[in-house]
Amino acid sequence: MPMTTRKPPGKVDILPKGFGSLATGLPPAEPGTLFVRGTNGGMRVSPDSRFTVVFGRCEPDVHVCVGGDDKRVSRRHGVITREHSRWVLYNEGRLAIRFPGARLVLGGHRAELPVTYLPLFIVAPGQEHLLEVRIAAGSSGAGPVDAHEVETYDPQLDPEEAHGGNPWYLTEQEKLVLVCLAQRYLRQEPWPQPLTWAQVADELGRLRPEEKWNDKRAARVVTGVRMRLSPYVGGLREEDIPPPIGNALNHNLINVLLVHTMLRTSHLDDIGG
Repeated sequence: MPMTTRKPPGKVDILPKGFGSLATGLPPAEPGTLFVRGTNGGMRVSPDSRFTVVFGRCEPDVHVCVGGDDKRVSRRHGVITREHSRWVLYNEGRLAIRFPGARLVLGGHRAELPVTYLPLFIVAPGQEHLLEVRIAAGSSGAGPVDAHEVETYDPQLDPEEAHGGNPWYLTEQEKLVLVCLAQRYLRQEPWPQPLTWAQVADELGRLRPEEKWNDKRAARVVTGVRMRLSPYVGGLREEDIPPPIGNALNHNLINVLLVHTMLRTSHLDDIGG
């Protein structure tokens, strides 16, 4: 993916810190012009500028600073670039980026941006960092797209670190069961739901037929992880959820593990992609 850092004359401008929220409107701009705003200002980029906006916490090494006081945000967390008449966001960080509608775009994924105002949040445990994006509407260029349209690419992801005694650490068995349960989320399917226990057991039976998995055994493993984490996070116990509970407990657990990067796209390799 090419990256241009030199500002073409008249094509890229800096938005000062006091510019104001992009939600309130835009100055006159060519249709398709990208506006990005973070903690200390932002950028205005014309659609034909061939300029890639870099965002992250490491000011001044990025164009737009977001989460500058939070070391959990990557120094270079992602980029927004122009591809085939659309603006596309690549998440290059470890933390997920939350789109409106609670959709999480995980590290190693891309998402086409709709022609509208878009508040994005880099999601750290217990804290979120706002990155405002807005694309000027008009008749030129491509029309709106679904903000949930995402696909994967293959960056170099940071290696896992396991620390003894950490309640967030997943054993090999726990991770395998949870990856089976959460595979629709890891594949970035629109509005994903956990697999059923029967489906999880079938997946585990395919992967490890000698271990004689069934739905009750898979459920016990996941329940153990939920209960271990419930003192630290809400929404993981039945008493936390108003009825009907449905898939809410597993859904909440999966999202917590995604936010804490305990489940990652690369873990799909454990079940054959």
